[in-house]
Amino acid sequence: MSEQTPRRASGGRKTDRKGPTKGERTRATILDAATELFSRSGFHAVSLRDIAAHAGLTHAGLLHHFPGKEDVLIKVLGRRDRADAALLWAPDAGERPEALLDAIVRIVHRNMATPGMVGLYVKISGEAADPEHPAHDYFVQRYRVLREALTRAFADLFARPDPPLHHDAGIVAGQFLALMDGLQTQWLLEPEAVDMHASVVAFLRQLGLTLELSAEPAPPTPATSEPSSPVPPAKEPHDTDRP
Repeated sequence: MSEQTPRRASGGRKTDRKGPTKGERTRATILDAATELFSRSGFHAVSLRDIAAHAGLTHAGLLHHFPGKEDVLIKVLGRRDRADAALLWAPDAGERPEALLDAIVRIVHRNMATPGMVGLYVKISGEAADPEHPAHDYFVQRYRVLREALTRAFADLFARPDPPLHHDAGIVAGQFLALMDGLQTQWLLEPEAVDMHASVVAFLRQLGLTLELSAEPAPPTPATSEPSSPVPPAKEPHDTDRP
């Protein structure tokens, strides 16, 4: 039975659980600690014992919640995706391509307040170019899904004007993702000199797109949310703690 399912009391009545359980709070603390350490040092330089100590737990206590370091990494990466999925894959995002772009712009805006998560993605995505890295499949599939969704969105938007805009939707989709990734690195190095949100909006305007884009950032990720990913899952982690 899922932890989200109302449980029946001894008298047969349903009782609604209020707030996260102790186990959920502990897992959130572990993921917070892992996010900070991975974003600072990368995957390979951090051990499960490092994460446990940073979370205020014993090594055995951490293993009670996660079988290995690779599992922790995939959960950390998927944690932000859970909040973003409701925006990126909302029903109207498929029917209205401008809704997908608006969601991405809001997420970029939100990310400017979360340097730890941005640092994690920059650090781990670079490491994950190695096919043997545990997050390799995650990032391959993530980029593939986003490229395909953006290609469809741009193709629709470029075809609307009369005459249509003569851009290759697939190339623009790749450029858009590359722009966001490059901006994240520059922003981490010199945040006061780089406005990621304004740069992404300017890129879309320069394509000739007339979009009503929200000035509001996406909502923050709930600290106790159980991680999941809007992209196909990465390869199953091994039950080992690689130092």
